[in-house]
Amino acid sequence: MKAMVQGGRLRLDEPSSLAEGTILELVLDDEGDDLDATERRALHDAISRAWASAKNGRVRPAQAVIDTLRRR
Repeated sequence: MKAMVQGGRLRLDEPSSLAEGTILELVLDDEGDDLDATERRALHDAISRAWASAKNGRVRPAQAVIDTLRRR
């Protein structure tokens, strides 16, 4: 859905199948990132290595990862 700001208010005129009274949280559309080709390649390589590691059973529970990050 897209909304337009008009007179300081959001104006939305899009059909919806949402139930009447549904409350939505709107966020600004992310226009992408600022990665250059080298950074994007490094990101994709890291994701590929992580996925291969997970497929080979080298995983940790999410809570363990969160606990480690919180201790930093």
